[in-house]
Amino acid sequence: MNKLSIGVDLGGTNLRIAAVDEQGTLVEKITLGTKISLGRDHVIDEMCDAIQRVSEKYKNAAPLLGIGIGVPGIIDMQTGLLRESPNLPGWAEYPVRAEIERRLKTIVILENDANVAALGEKWLGAAKEYSDVAMLTLGTGVGGGLVIGGEIWRGANGMAGEFGHTTVEPAGHPCGCGNRGCLEQYASATAVVRLAREAIAKNSASGLAGAAHADAEFSAKSIFNLAIQGDEDARRIFRYVGRCLGIVLSSLVNSLNFPIYVIGGGVSSAWEAFSPAIFDELRRRALVYAATAPYDPSATLEGASAHVKAGPGHKTIITRALLGSDAGLYGAARLPMIAKQ
Repeated sequence: MNKLSIGVDLGGTNLRIAAVDEQGTLVEKITLGTKISLGRDHVIDEMCDAIQRVSEKYKNAAPLLGIGIGVPGIIDMQTGLLRESPNLPGWAEYPVRAEIERRLKTIVILENDANVAALGEKWLGAAKEYSDVAMLTLGTGVGGGLVIGGEIWRGANGMAGEFGHTTVEPAGHPCGCGNRGCLEQYASATAVVRLAREAIAKNSASGLAGAAHADAEFSAKSIFNLAIQGDEDARRIFRYVGRCLGIVLSSLVNSLNFPIYVIGGGVSSAWEAFSPAIFDELRRRALVYAATAPYDPSATLEGASAHVKAGPGHKTIITRALLGSDAGLYGAARLPMIAKQ
């Protein structure tokens, strides 16, 4: 009999729960808003209620392998404490795993949300042909995950992959982590809206200003739609997003020399608006990328390194996630499957 896992993706904006079978088929998905303002107990209660509904619905159809949960922030893997999460204010040092297990009366597997997104793309998505992958997730914040040899790489203290808190502007916008100029402040959905409002403050007659006035839920998606329609202010914002991503990816490519780097999360839907700037920065900054990139005869940047054609061996692939914003759901559901192997 085919078995199911339940995967949970707890984000700063959305809370999503899914039942997934061993072949990677999505059986059911529930999406709720993450009502952070009502407190962490309310969010955990809603999550556990949804998990219980899904479990009850399928308990006679397929055995349940377990529950995997992706949470944004730094997790103590031994104790299940959420040490720090800039996108979940008030959750620092919160025993997330213990509170969920107390409500559900079963064992759950807790993992960083970007790690499970990377695992999802390794299992079913853009990186399924590769053993090593680095992933950046662009959502309410910016997360990062590493899979090495087919397994999540957590580092010495479970904190590896915090790419969103890499500095791209040393004197830049303050970040919730305490630093200034973090990638998260320039490439997340929250950052895109902030950059748009800063542009509106300089030009109240712009297309951005008109869109913000007409749309009570002015979002990164609204700004992307303007960019696609040719609005120069919106296009400039996404070029800046791409530039900042390119700076961080250049360091990763030079440091890791992985075969593939995947960009996921909700903001990745604006790939066509920001990706050209990523590749411009990579050709400027990453020696390893210049030597291993798929050959681009249209490259016109100065310097011979921009035109180097990759020789034998792996090419360096920078690509959008195939699973979209569901990568974390699939990866979270995959956790109990791996644990049972």
